Amino acid sequence: MTSLPISTGPRWAKLPRRHMPVLATLALLLVMYGIGVSQYRAFSNIQVVFNVFIDNGFLLVIAVGMTFVILTGGIDLSVGSVAAMTAMVSAWLLQSGLPALPVLVIALLIGPTLGFLMGCAIHFFDIQPFIVTLAGMFFARGMCTFISNASIPITDGFWTTMSQYRIGDPRGNFVSISVLVAFAVVLVAAYVLAYTRLGRNVYAIGGNPQSALLMGLPLGRTRIAVYTISGLCAAIGGILLSFYTLSGAPLIAIGMELDVIAAVVIGGTVLTGGSGYIFGTVLGVLVLGVIQTLITFDGSLNSWWTKIVIGGLLFAFILLQRLIGIRYK
Repeated sequence: MTSLPISTGPRWAKLPRRHMPVLATLALLLVMYGIGVSQYRAFSNIQVVFNVFIDNGFLLVIAVGMTFVILTGGIDLSVGSVAAMTAMVSAWLLQSGLPALPVLVIALLIGPTLGFLMGCAIHFFDIQPFIVTLAGMFFARGMCTFISNASIPITDGFWTTMSQYRIGDPRGNFVSISVLVAFAVVLVAAYVLAYTRLGRNVYAIGGNPQSALLMGLPLGRTRIAVYTISGLCAAIGGILLSFYTLSGAPLIAIGMELDVIAAVVIGGTVLTGGSGYIFGTVLGVLVLGVIQTLITFDGSLNSWWTKIVIGGLLFAFILLQRLIGIRYK
């Protein structure tokens, strides 16, 4: 007679530990949305959700690139400045009379080129990613000021069309082109991490670099690749940012790299690497967007409350990751 297995605890306690931070983020998002719906009647409008994606499309794209880097146990502090430099270069070239297509190509090459160089410096010279990407951040921000001390407006027809074009339904709800681009980047990144050799290498290197090296995995090539991907995502985010603002400004996106890191960590990606999902990053960006929306709906709170709440959540999720790690040792 075969004995049946006896359950010794609640089903949620048997979930893989790598899923728990993502589920915590999803629960937090649902609670925050529920609070918004209960407090403000207009919050339940589907356009409010669409607006969160519209306002944070460029942030989502940059956060996707940062997810690759953090999964390997690295960090990229240059992404905000690279996005700003991409927007500045685009605005400057368009103002100089260059057609939109060459400008797009040039702008898209800026990020991955800088990311590739930083990845090479990190690997071949064995320098900490924090230092290398900090240097990249200063370089990109300096280039923004070198191009122009003032904001450069964008009046190009293609750029204004991309900025103003709306994809909607008969009820008046709509999303922008930037949202579709962000979704495309998310889907491609999720596929790469889940179903390609590069994705498996990223997780393996983040989990244990020494073991990955002993297994013959291409440690250096993978590290260079993730910083190149992060640079590419920062460049795409910079173009989307220029669509959103129709300008390039030397002081735009200051501190964005910290928002990006916060979104990735709140989304459940472990700072030490090896665990995390693109879906979690999407949830992390949505959490940040819903916090901003709640403060906007309230009307009486200063915008700095967004930073205060994000700081508290970031601390809480880092603590959660640590507690989960201790529990399962």
